[in-house]
Amino acid sequence: MIVVDLIRILSALVAIVGSTLLIPITVALFCGETEVLPSFVIPMVSSWALFLAVALIFKKRKISLNIRTTFVVVALAWIFTSLFGMIPMWASGCIPSMTDAFFESVSGFSTTGCTILNDIESLPKSIQLWRCQTHWLGGMGIVALTVALLPLLGVGGFQLIKAETTGPEKGKVTAKITTTAKLLWIIYLVLTVLEALLLKLCGMNVIDSISHAFATLGTGGFSNLNSSIGGYNSCGIDIVVTVFMFLAGINFSLYYYLITGKIQDIRENSEFKAYLGICFCVSILLALCITPVYGSFFTALRYSTFQTATIITTSGFATADYTTWPYAAQFFIFLLFFIGGCSGSTGGGIKVVRWVILGKQVNNEVKKILHPHGVFSIRLNNNPGRKDIVFNVTAFMVVYIFLIMLTTFIGCLGNLDLVTAFTGALSMVGNVGPAFGKLGPSSNYSWLPDFVKWWYCFAMLAGRLELYTMIIFFMPAYWKK
Repeated sequence: MIVVDLIRILSALVAIVGSTLLIPITVALFCGETEVLPSFVIPMVSSWALFLAVALIFKKRKISLNIRTTFVVVALAWIFTSLFGMIPMWASGCIPSMTDAFFESVSGFSTTGCTILNDIESLPKSIQLWRCQTHWLGGMGIVALTVALLPLLGVGGFQLIKAETTGPEKGKVTAKITTTAKLLWIIYLVLTVLEALLLKLCGMNVIDSISHAFATLGTGGFSNLNSSIGGYNSCGIDIVVTVFMFLAGINFSLYYYLITGKIQDIRENSEFKAYLGICFCVSILLALCITPVYGSFFTALRYSTFQTATIITTSGFATADYTTWPYAAQFFIFLLFFIGGCSGSTGGGIKVVRWVILGKQVNNEVKKILHPHGVFSIRLNNNPGRKDIVFNVTAFMVVYIFLIMLTTFIGCLGNLDLVTAFTGALSMVGNVGPAFGKLGPSSNYSWLPDFVKWWYCFAMLAGRLELYTMIIFFMPAYWKK
């Protein structure tokens, strides 16, 4: 009866995502966008009807998940959510192509932020908000939201969260996984409201401030302007978005430690210290490289800190076209494509902690050469790390590089030049958004062949779910008993 459990969980998940359509519906009513209302109302009501029907038919059955089922649930959850999320954009006629609508939806929920739209500003405000809202839902995790709101998923809930969250080490902040999920979502919501208020104070209108708060905390990158954040030409807005991108790239467990007064745990967190150091050093070096472009170090620092935050957290916003900067500056931007945010954050990429682990292992290998009889171990957060963590990280890196190479090849088949294909692959698997070459921050993805867009959809979802969940789901060996 595994199929029955899948149907129950997926129907609940779609109903929860469907309920969030009340937000763009409210905006559509407020703005008088009656022509797009059916595109939101019909899928929302349909999701409720499906959930109620399934709940009534199978109400006496208790959900039970094993590890194999967990991967199917999470993979299908993101696929079905992306399909559901494309309906308002496709049914409203804003994105007539089903391929493009699905690509936009996947880009939204995976928090990649690459778009196929040429004129975003011509879209109805409700559709603009929904695009950014998909970032917000996907950022913290749609499965985590479902686990938080539906206690019936308590059985196997931790396995679901593990299959969706990021980083090599995954644990519970609190004793119960449902409590953990609720707590993280509350912190997420508070930060979102705070940023929206600050953006409003800096001059954004209400809808734009909410939209960009959604996109920033989800580290997505969708904007309501064609020229992204740079279109506002506001130093205040740049600073607010930079700060909250940085905050979104931090492991959300650290906010719990902050609230509960566990300051020492934050100070000893190896990944956070590395993340802070990388952001500071790259921002300064990047500012020095582009000072001749802007004529002032402090003006250059404004742009360098923004671009550092947007790339390392894989947000994908833009205040400048970094492909026009000096090559030395482009080098640092390119370097950030390989790093990503912290584990347990809404950011994508390889994650800082994996580089910390590999760096410590390299240091240990050097020590072994100098002291052949010595015994050395990885220490994370001032505690001994698991012995197998280096192997886990190494395996992940191999799979990550292989997927990037394969995605690069698919891009080349679509007649992309090597630089565009390679950086596009880095962007898709790392959920960054912009790339280099023909997919830079001033370009979009509308011109790509459809088969490349479909593969990019897979790459984006695989990157968001830390590779294994999506790859295992499509492996024939997984389905053999």
